[in-house]
Amino acid sequence: MSLKHAILGFLSYKPLSGYDLKKAFDNSVRHFWPADQSQIYRTLAQLTAEGLVERAADGEGPRDRHPYHITATGLSELRQWLVASSPPQDDRNPFLIKVFFAATLGGGEALALLAEHRAAIREQASLFTGLYQQMLTLREAAPNPEVFFFSMLTLEYVLSLAPGYLRWLDSAIDRLERGDYTPADLSEHLAGGLR
Repeated sequence: MSLKHAILGFLSYKPLSGYDLKKAFDNSVRHFWPADQSQIYRTLAQLTAEGLVERAADGEGPRDRHPYHITATGLSELRQWLVASSPPQDDRNPFLIKVFFAATLGGGEALALLAEHRAAIREQASLFTGLYQQMLTLREAAPNPEVFFFSMLTLEYVLSLAPGYLRWLDSAIDRLERGDYTPADLSEHLAGGLR
């Protein structure tokens, strides 16, 4: 996914200034696609040069913010991107490369590595659970139920990953604590099944 298309997506809902786009990222997709202010402004300049968005001549609000509007060409670009096949995902994971080489650590250090990561995943799951519950309170006020539904699907995805990840970490920690270096039974990891 490119920042370009994420910005076009937000602007397809309503005109926004660069500042407002940053708030939109932070309040919605930050859990899987963060963006900083300078990236947003650089991308807006690129989108304007490509004719995909237009900047309003007159600013709004106390800081004279200039909202950007998606053009017909920009909407066409967004729609083409949405229906195109996604390229293979880069699955690099710094934690897993550490796990792969953890045999070079002492048992206590390897346990600490796994336990620290488990705590971070639990904290993240708790954060996303709270965010999901908070978002549910906004459901009735959502101007577009379809937009709200698809935004909630992204949180559901993140939340659906946590139980399996935590089961895997719990199992790894348990086996390491017992000094059992036997690989887990595959059925343990496919408990939910693959369809």
